[in-house]
Amino acid sequence: RATYLIITLFAGFAMTVIANQVSAGTSPDSNKPLVIRGIMQNLGANMLEITDGISRGDWKRIEKAASQVADHPKPPIGETLRIMGFIGTKARKFKAYDSETHDAALELGKVAAEKDGYAVIDAFSNLQNSCMNCHKSFRKSFRRHFYQSSSAKSVSRKPAMFVH
Repeated sequence: RATYLIITLFAGFAMTVIANQVSAGTSPDSNKPLVIRGIMQNLGANMLEITDGISRGDWKRIEKAASQVADHPKPPIGETLRIMGFIGTKARKFKAYDSETHDAALELGKVAAEKDGYAVIDAFSNLQNSCMNCHKSFRKSFRRHFYQSSSAKSVSRKPAMFVH
């Protein structure tokens, strides 16, 4: 009986903490950008590093940037729950795109280590396509939901890496 009470109290406490994380400053009208926006900006910078590395034949630079894309940070749990709540039934598709991007970035790093320029270009194209597939499916509705208020403030048309 005491064990049941302790488990119930712990579960209630955990749910309260998560609920507070989800709701803390995360309303659709919040002026504070989501953490995922910064993650996307960093991914954009990594993609530019890869492009520059390709143009210079700097295989180590490509390897490093590809590794950073593959192992990019995740948003905090509260933000992740909020995003998944918005995405709803398309969460599996969203996660599949993230996995596809991860795998494509790992492959890019692998062929960069082999110093195979043609394979690097092919792998980079696959990485770009995985990013584009996700952006095409989610970016517009994501921006509208999380960054446009009922007063219809404008959202930049610049790629995510340039949005501040």
